[in-house]
Amino acid sequence: MSDEPSTFEEFVAARGPTLARSAYLLTGDRHLAEDLLQSALARALPRWSRIEDPEAYLRRVLFTEHVSWWRRRRRLTEVPLDDHDAPARGDGADEDVPRRLAVEAALRSLTPKQRAVLVLRFYEDLSEAEAATVLGVSVGTVKSQTHVALKRLRALAGVHPDLSLPERN
Repeated sequence: MSDEPSTFEEFVAARGPTLARSAYLLTGDRHLAEDLLQSALARALPRWSRIEDPEAYLRRVLFTEHVSWWRRRRRLTEVPLDDHDAPARGDGADEDVPRRLAVEAALRSLTPKQRAVLVLRFYEDLSEAEAATVLGVSVGTVKSQTHVALKRLRALAGVHPDLSLPERN
C-alpha cells in the first residue's frame, strides 16, 4: 500500500482532479465546482489523521455540501452563454457540441439530489448501496431518485434529438 498518498498534500495532488470532475458534474459550473471542492477539503484537513478512507469521506462531503448549498440558496442558477465553464479538452476540439450542450441542459433540469445520485451511480460507478452510504440515505431513496431522474432525462431525449439515452431493458 505504499502507492497510496500518505499526506493531505499528496492526496490532493493525486486525487484532486478526479474529485474536481465530480464536483463539476454536480454543479455544472467550473467556479462553483472549485468552491465546492475547496469547501470539502477545508472540512477534511483538520481531521485528516482520523479519516480512514479519505476519498469516500470527501465524496460524501462533496455530495452533501452540494445539496446543502442548493437547499440554502433555492435560487435560479445562471446559465453561461458561452463555453468558458466547460472543462478543458485535451486536443481542444469538441466534435459533439450539440450533444454535450443537450446533456448539460438536461442535467441542469434535475434536482441536486437527482444529479448526485446519477453522478455517483453512472460516473463514479458506485453500487446503489455505496451511493446510499455516500449520500446518507436509504437504498430505496437512491433507487427512486435514479428512476425519476432517468425518466426525466428520457422525456427530454424526446424533445432534444441530440440527447440520446439507451432504452430500459
